[in-house]
Amino acid sequence: MLAAPGNAGIETEARVLAVAADDVAGLVKAAGDERVDLVVVGPEVPLVAGLADQLEEQGITVFGPSRDAARLEGSKAFAKEVMRDANVPTAAYATVSTVEDGMAAIDRYPVVLKYDGLAAGKGVVIAEDEATARATLEDMLVDQRFGAAQVVVEEHLDGTELSLLAVCDGERAVAMAPAQDYKRIFDGDEGPNTGGMGSYSPVPGVDDLDAIVAQVHQPVVDLMRAGDTPFHGVLYAGLMLTSDGPKVLEYNVRFGDPETQAVLPRLTSDLGEVLHAAARRGGLEGVTLEWSDDWAVTLVLASRGYPESSSKGDVIYGLDDVPEGVEVTHAGTRHTDGAIVTDGGRVLNVTALGPDPGSARDAAYAAADLITFDGRQLRRDIALRAVEQT
Repeated sequence: MLAAPGNAGIETEARVLAVAADDVAGLVKAAGDERVDLVVVGPEVPLVAGLADQLEEQGITVFGPSRDAARLEGSKAFAKEVMRDANVPTAAYATVSTVEDGMAAIDRYPVVLKYDGLAAGKGVVIAEDEATARATLEDMLVDQRFGAAQVVVEEHLDGTELSLLAVCDGERAVAMAPAQDYKRIFDGDEGPNTGGMGSYSPVPGVDDLDAIVAQVHQPVVDLMRAGDTPFHGVLYAGLMLTSDGPKVLEYNVRFGDPETQAVLPRLTSDLGEVLHAAARRGGLEGVTLEWSDDWAVTLVLASRGYPESSSKGDVIYGLDDVPEGVEVTHAGTRHTDGAIVTDGGRVLNVTALGPDPGSARDAAYAAADLITFDGRQLRRDIALRAVEQT
């Protein structure tokens, strides 16, 4: 197994290649040189840049959508248009390019403002009042904090959030296990949005996954196929379970993070076989995914300053003290002078399994508390709602 560019964690499981995740030409060359059987694309940036297309042109099998299909994540406005055309339930919206047009599109607060492009999970702001809305629009449209792009002004929905990933083969979407994640940096869902501070799976009360997939995933797969852009890979739906049923908040076109860390440890089917099947047109016909009855809880350890900034080079202690059975997944880490140090905003994920959410949660926190570094941030309420609901 090979990984590019890798980090201090995956290098113990795979041979690491010194190729950046956004170096599309370098990744294609490496896959060819290494005679790779299957490329699984993790991040959204190379997908939006067309990595899957270039791999296919070289005859290399890839799990991940084409550049055109990846626009579902690369452009919030495009995703909303697809939802409209596919009759997928979602929030009312308007796409604007000036601050004044944005303010005119707002008829009530709170309102959701979304940068129409990739922003590493930080391009969504829930504005509670006019002053915050105007400042956010100025930040995105005038100061162009994330780059030059439009902004989607969206109705704020009330309900419970749910993440549901589906594996797609260009013709059908097959549901994975549901998960719930925690976007805000602080306990009680306070503070700015992040890429995710923790998750758990399964989700109490969410049972009819096939019905959700039929409503929010399959129509998109059908529409993309009809437009000659078949969707292969993972279609992640961020949902709000409202009183009127599920509504889509966003689509991602890859394994969602940190939901995947809580979902995949529960999968008992052969993941490699599933990925190979999804890479073939119609390859998932007759495939049913099997899952453990265990619960999984994932905690994210973030660096000082995140999400506004990040601290790099802080030595991480305690990794060798984590007990067997608990999985530590590295994100922003690297080796320096014989030590493992922080190298990004979200640094580590700690995942534990248990027969119920309480035991999984206790095991995850017990392990996470063994790991320390300067400025470490760790929410203390991950999966608490699952414990309270079961």
